[in-house]
Amino acid sequence: MTSTPPPSSLILSVLIPVRNEGLNVKIMLKILHAVIEVPHEVLIVYDHPDDTTIEVVNNLKDKYPNTRLIHNQSGIGIVNALRAGVKASQAKYILIFAADEVGPVLAIDDMLYLMDKGCDLVSCTRYAHGGRRLGGTKIGHILSWMANKLFLYLFNSSLSDCTTGIKMFRKTLFDEIQLDSSPVGWAVAFELSIKAQLQGCKLGEVPIISIDRLFGGESTFKLGPWFAQYLRWFIWGLKNLKKGTKNKSEPAMVRLPYYQTAPIIDEQSAEKN
Repeated sequence: MTSTPPPSSLILSVLIPVRNEGLNVKIMLKILHAVIEVPHEVLIVYDHPDDTTIEVVNNLKDKYPNTRLIHNQSGIGIVNALRAGVKASQAKYILIFAADEVGPVLAIDDMLYLMDKGCDLVSCTRYAHGGRRLGGTKIGHILSWMANKLFLYLFNSSLSDCTTGIKMFRKTLFDEIQLDSSPVGWAVAFELSIKAQLQGCKLGEVPIISIDRLFGGESTFKLGPWFAQYLRWFIWGLKNLKKGTKNKSEPAMVRLPYYQTAPIIDEQSAEKN
């Protein structure tokens, strides 16, 4: 049994917000343990003390000693789970991850590569450089695709997929960006993408094949509330990115997976899908 590395040696904290995700977490922990090679910890962030995920994680403590349960007491929702997880984190890089997403696991090494190259935030992309989105609701897919393509077209966004929740960033960056999202869905990921660009952060992208809800469970997607929140940040982003052009980030660095045979390229020379 491997012992948990001392906090000072941790490179990566993987934050997984959950709500009754016992089956998904059990599978995800096994995959993460096999894939991540750098010293890391996995933080399972839950809202309610009766969450069924808690028992599953407690039963696996001996097998995965670098996994911790974090009780989010700041209020429900991804944005508050993110705050609680970052506060408890002991690593220099933070990766926010969905318990039901398997495809992005294979992108972790490439994300770490870009972080070590100096990026402040690395976002996965489902809509460029060979990335794809599978599963989930049809309406959710259409809205997400349209929002990102319009954002890219109307303001030449530095990121091709601002709305994906799979993001890695420096822990120090989180203290510099004030998040104002309400606790509805993953809108906080959109906000984080926009504000990182406004701040002139060095950005990176890694294409992924996203497979939603591969192992079951119920999606929390609700069209009305989610659409309202994403629309709010879409409008806010267009207004503020136009004002803050001088500080806007340069085009993102892109790291293609090994099977696409390219190491690292500048987004300006990469074809936008």
